[in-house]
Amino acid sequence: MKKGPTQLSRRHFVKVSSTALGAVPLLGFKSSLYPSLPAVDENISISLFSKHLQFLNYEDMSEAAAEMGFDGLDLTVRPKGHVLPERVVDDLPKAVAAMKKYGIKPGMMTTNVWDVNNTEQKTVLETASTLGLTHYRTDWLTYPEERTITESQAIYGQQAKKLELLNADLGLIGCYQNHAGDHVGAPIWDLLPILSATNNEHIGCQYDIRHAVVEGGSCWELGLRRIRPYVKSIVIKDFKWGLVNGKWQPVNTPLGEGMVDFKRYFSLLKKFKINVPVSLHFEYDLGGAEHGASHLTIDKNELFGKMKKDLVYLKETWDKSE
Repeated sequence: MKKGPTQLSRRHFVKVSSTALGAVPLLGFKSSLYPSLPAVDENISISLFSKHLQFLNYEDMSEAAAEMGFDGLDLTVRPKGHVLPERVVDDLPKAVAAMKKYGIKPGMMTTNVWDVNNTEQKTVLETASTLGLTHYRTDWLTYPEERTITESQAIYGQQAKKLELLNADLGLIGCYQNHAGDHVGAPIWDLLPILSATNNEHIGCQYDIRHAVVEGGSCWELGLRRIRPYVKSIVIKDFKWGLVNGKWQPVNTPLGEGMVDFKRYFSLLKKFKINVPVSLHFEYDLGGAEHGASHLTIDKNELFGKMKKDLVYLKETWDKSE
């Protein structure tokens, strides 16, 4: 049969295929299953979760974050947050202006956004888009008992697909956090049917290693391997199991004092070429700052010292991990 302009001889096909396969270790494997692996970058961008500075105004919050050495702030734009959703048009520009004044990147925010038909939630995204924010955490979801988990996954998958379309129009990336307990995403694996309904470009997972280890125990690495194509941002915090009032439960700790193997975790992130925006959380006892209190029971300089210690640990452990 005569070969057309796009047809290859069998010999030439074998030659080309062999050459291409030989280059795989150098180029890195990329398939439809892993469509959005970012390029390797030895530097990471670390934002402070602003929930822990809720006792400060925009100006003081930004100044404190800059002095501690953070690259950005993961701003709470939600009920009881630094920026209330109903005031986002007026207040988010003020918060961003304060951040920029002190050289703090306004890249991340934490929201209660999920419903594209909710006018207030759409306004939050539209306002954030005009101010240069790029990543946001979505609202959490649950599995209602009146329908099966599979049915809920199908529904949430379609909702995620619609949200991604809105995100694409606005140049934003929505990130669903895996949170321990009865939340959707707690087992990690259950997120796949939801996220696979999207194009995996403007929506994905905010991977929380603390919650992943709580639920996954010693098999958390399997969950990370499975969810890795969808990781768009990550949360850093630590914990250990402890007896509280006679019951075993997770007890939050400073970084490096709990059960999360950060050296192993960071090594895997580098291996998988995952370098996305980082939000550093402080959930252990910090005089109320861990809960977003507006008044602290400890001196703010003591708080800042502990935050800086965790930040230094994060950076040093990242640099040492291979």
